[in-house]
Amino acid sequence: MAILGGELGYRVLCVISPGEPKGMGGGAYAGISKLEKLFGPDLWEEVRGNVIIDFGCGTGSESIELAQRGCRHVYGVDISERMLAVARRRAEEGGCTNVTFLLAPSESADIIISVDAFEHFSEPAAILVAMSAALKPDGRVLACFGPTWYHPRGGHLFSVFPWAHLIFSEKSLCHWRSHLRSDGARRFADVEGGLNQMTISRFEKLVDASPFEIENLEPIPIRHTRTLHCRLTREFLTAVVRCRLRLKAPRRDFKAPAESVPLATPAP
Repeated sequence: MAILGGELGYRVLCVISPGEPKGMGGGAYAGISKLEKLFGPDLWEEVRGNVIIDFGCGTGSESIELAQRGCRHVYGVDISERMLAVARRRAEEGGCTNVTFLLAPSESADIIISVDAFEHFSEPAAILVAMSAALKPDGRVLACFGPTWYHPRGGHLFSVFPWAHLIFSEKSLCHWRSHLRSDGARRFADVEGGLNQMTISRFEKLVDASPFEIENLEPIPIRHTRTLHCRLTREFLTAVVRCRLRLKAPRRDFKAPAESVPLATPAP
């Protein structure tokens, strides 16, 4: 439950942060490979020669890098035609011919990669079912996402200071945000990219009810909090979640639980 809401919450937010909070960009990966940072240097050997789907590819940076690292073919999948158009242009400018950007994959994948997406999908259960349908029987999903909802900055733009998205009401935060964005969003799920308030425990439950099982799940601690990071504190002190999923055997027909909002695309 939020502590501050209504007009009071909105006015306090305007005083605390009259403009956009700083440090919301992707500068942490400037000049380095984000994929290698998240999954390690062994990733390149694992993907080489395989068909890859980059699920929630956004503007295509990771898809293009995968294609350039020896993958047989990469399919960048997203529901935003605007982002796909940007990705296609970037691939063409870079002379990358073994990558295709489209709304749905046209070939089953050996590996599905998902980066910074599961906290944005508004129907993550449906996404897991869609991933299972696009994967070869012996394939796997490599996912890394975060920050999750209880992270100090789990509200993304709404985190004007650590855990502000938990202190202020959704209504007050969206009212404050209306001065920075003109999309008319009234809920966290309505913002560009969407925020589904994903937690680590919720993700585990979603996978358990899906066609997948967790082969490995690693909550990576926030820097400087490693000594405090444990099962009891992981929701609040985890920077990103890195995991590997495989299909349950035998494969069964799964129906995703109904969600209240349409699918959202990860932010670029």
